[in-house]
Amino acid sequence: MTIADENRLETPLTAPGEILQTGAADYPGLDAWRQLPLKQQPDWHGHPDFDDAYEELSSNPPLVFAGEVDKLKDRLASVAKGEAFLLQGGDCAETFDGVTADKISARVKTILQMAVVLTYGASLPVVKMGRMAGQYAKPRSSDMETRGDVTLPSFRGEIVNGFDFTEQSRIPDPKRMVTAYHKSASTLNLVRAFTEGGFADLRAVQQWNKGFMENPAHARYEQIAGEIDRAVRFMDACGVEFDGLKRTEFYAAHEALLLDYERALTRIDSRTGEPYVTSGHFVWVGERTRDLDGAHVDYLSRVRNPLGVKLGPNTSPETVLELIEKLDPAREPGRLTFITRMGAANIREKLPPLVEAVRDSGAEVVWVTDPMHGNTITAKNGYKTRRFDDVMDEVRGFFEVHRAAGTYPGGLHVEMTGDDVAECLGGSDVIDESAFDARYESLVDPRLNHKQSLEMAFLVAEALTQVK
Repeated sequence: MTIADENRLETPLTAPGEILQTGAADYPGLDAWRQLPLKQQPDWHGHPDFDDAYEELSSNPPLVFAGEVDKLKDRLASVAKGEAFLLQGGDCAETFDGVTADKISARVKTILQMAVVLTYGASLPVVKMGRMAGQYAKPRSSDMETRGDVTLPSFRGEIVNGFDFTEQSRIPDPKRMVTAYHKSASTLNLVRAFTEGGFADLRAVQQWNKGFMENPAHARYEQIAGEIDRAVRFMDACGVEFDGLKRTEFYAAHEALLLDYERALTRIDSRTGEPYVTSGHFVWVGERTRDLDGAHVDYLSRVRNPLGVKLGPNTSPETVLELIEKLDPAREPGRLTFITRMGAANIREKLPPLVEAVRDSGAEVVWVTDPMHGNTITAKNGYKTRRFDDVMDEVRGFFEVHRAAGTYPGGLHVEMTGDDVAECLGGSDVIDESAFDARYESLVDPRLNHKQSLEMAFLVAEALTQVK
C-alpha cells in the first residue's frame, strides 16, 4: 500500500485482541453532564441532521482502543515518577484540508526530531503525543463575531462550522462531526504506518537533525547534536538492532471540548466493562471549561482515559486539589496531568503555590508546561502572534519552579507545525512581522514552525541535563 492509498483510508486500523462494545456506551452516569452547566458548545441540537450525525458516530468503529489507552496511562505513570518525559505537540486547530500525507508526515517528523533531542537531554524515554487526529474544536472568548455591520457565530473549529465569514459558513453543522471522525481515522492510519514502518528509525531521525544543524543560525547547538550523532553511530557500529531503534509509540490527544462528539465515541471495554473515550488516547479539559460543577469535568471523571487539565494564572491551590479529588479519587499514577499555561510574566509567581499544594497532598500527577497560550499578543499588523523568547522564558520558569519545590517537570505541550510557516516572532532563524502576510497559515492561534520547534527542543534539552 502506498502513502497515497493510506491517506485515503476512512476507517481506523484494528488492534488485534481488543474489542469494544459497538455503539455509544450505555453506562450509569455517562449522561449526567446533560443536566449540568455546559460551556463552549454550538447550538445545533435542533438542526435536522443532528440525530443522524450522532447515530452515525455512535455506530462507527472506535478510533483508538482500550489497550492502547491503558499502555499510555502506564507510560504517563513513569512520567509522574520522574522516569520519563512527555512531549505533546501539534496544530492549534487541525483543518480538514490539512489531512494530507505531506503535512502529517512533516508534523510527525518534527515531533520525532524534538523527541530525539529531548531523550538525549533527559537520558530518559520520551512519551510522544500529537495534538492531532481530533483537535478540530476550539473554545472562543465570545459566541458571536462582528465585522463592520455584520455579526455571525464565532468560528469554533472545522468540526463545528467554517472559517469563512459568511452566514452559510458560520452555521453550526453537525455533519461536520462525521467528517472530523473520518479525517481523524485517516490521520491515525498514516501516523501508525509512519511510526511502525521504519519512518521513525532513530538513525533516520538523526540524519534529519543534521539538516537543521547546517544552518549557521543554529551553530550554538552543535555540541549537543554532535554528541547525539556519536551515540547513534556507536550503536550502529555495535550492530544494535532492536524495535526501540526502528519504531516508536505515538499517541493522539485533543481537547475534549465538544461533548456530543466525545459521548457518541465513548465505548465499553469488553475486558473490564468500563467506558473509554475512543476519539483519542488522551483528552484534556481546557481553562474555560474546567469548572468543578460543570459538564466537562463531570463527563471526563467517568471515563478511563488518562486526562489533562489546563491551569491558568488565576487557578487556586484549593481548585487544583478539588480537581484531583474529582478526576483522580483513586490516586492512580498516570491518570491526571496538569498542563500549566501561566504566561512568562506569571509562571514564577503563580505556579509555586499549586505545585507545593499538590506535592504536600501526596497526589502523584504529571506536570507539563504549555508555554504558548499565556504568551499570545497582537502584532502591529494585526496578526495574533507569540514571541519565541517569551515562550522559552516560560519554559525556563517552569523548570525553576519545580527545581525549587523538589518536584519533577514532566513535560512540554506546544502548538507547532512541521511546515515553514511564519506565525511566532523570533528564534535563531529570525521570523519578523514582515513574513506574516505570505506565510501565516493558522486559522486560530500561532504555532512554532519546524525550525523554532527544534530550537526549543535543544534549549529544553539543556535544561533537562540539569534536572537529572
